[in-house]
Amino acid sequence: MEGIDFAYDFFDNSTDNISEESGDFDPDYQEPCGSALSSDFNKIFLPTVYGIIFVLGIIGNGLVVVVMGYQKKVKTMTDKYRLHLSVADLLFVLTLPFWAVDAVKTWYFGSFLCVSVHMIYTLNLYSSVLILAFISLDRYLAVVRATNSQATRKLLASRVIYVGVWLPAAILTVPDLVFARVQNVGSSKFLFTDESVETADSRTICQRIYPEATSLIWTVIFRFQHILVGFILPGLVILICYCIIIAKLSQGAKGQALKKKALKTTVILILCFFSCWLPYCVGIFLDTLMMLNVVPVSCGLQQAVEKWISITEALAYFHCCLNPILYAFLGVKFKKSAKSALTPNSRSSQKVTLMAKKRGPISSVSTESESSSVLSS
Repeated sequence: MEGIDFAYDFFDNSTDNISEESGDFDPDYQEPCGSALSSDFNKIFLPTVYGIIFVLGIIGNGLVVVVMGYQKKVKTMTDKYRLHLSVADLLFVLTLPFWAVDAVKTWYFGSFLCVSVHMIYTLNLYSSVLILAFISLDRYLAVVRATNSQATRKLLASRVIYVGVWLPAAILTVPDLVFARVQNVGSSKFLFTDESVETADSRTICQRIYPEATSLIWTVIFRFQHILVGFILPGLVILICYCIIIAKLSQGAKGQALKKKALKTTVILILCFFSCWLPYCVGIFLDTLMMLNVVPVSCGLQQAVEKWISITEALAYFHCCLNPILYAFLGVKFKKSAKSALTPNSRSSQKVTLMAKKRGPISSVSTESESSSVLSS
């Protein structure tokens, strides 16, 4: 899956090259490269990795949703972002079993589910990345402008997030509604072994199908859109905010132990985001340049790029399993809330503590405490 129109490119390269990899402008291009070998690789690799991501994502994000739901009204801005992020990641991993089955055999789920799964996939892929940018902005406000940022942070977490995250992500699903469809693919256009031909005869694919005359244009537009909106813009926000936070925490000598832990956590957040998404975006960017003939194309390079995208795609999607760990499980406050939610004996004492905190006034001390909690989670 490649974000929007990439969700079907690399599950079965022998068929997807019709409208995506070749852009519908050279159907014979992939034939000499033995795409069936890459397809066999994906049939084993992708379902295995997607299965692992599905299980870990359901457990991790499901636990966050349960704990945040248990807290009910007593939520900080950080808790609200955690809940948004876990909902986005949870819905995202729910689409992976469909793509895993499609990678192994064919699309069994009909036209309605084809469009629906594409839209859900796109909505939550973009929303999860944009929420990470909002979290970094919230942490910047909590640490760098700790004494006078409460109103702004509350506005961002309660209202702006819907306009800045969920609305753009919803708009970006429109191409799925327009172009995603089910298509039966025959074997006459492909170079297969006899065994592969038998499989291809009955293959049904679920993908975006662009008008033949403009297929390359649409593909390039949506790929660059994915790189820009799904990586570059949120990546810049994350990098700038966390670099400022690091500079802020590096100043002064007060609370060195806490600052050292916060700095370590901040660096880990930056490295995890770019380690997950940068290799994948580099791969689809290079493949797009090859489609445009900007980079000379060879059979070996084409096969290498396809495998690179398949592997780095899975790496990128592992981020939805890391999010609960990076943004929730590392936080002391979340650990206590999880223990209270899962242990009936401690619920009553936890409710008393939460109500006491709710009645207490917001001060610079409480703001700094929340800032530390934000950084350590």
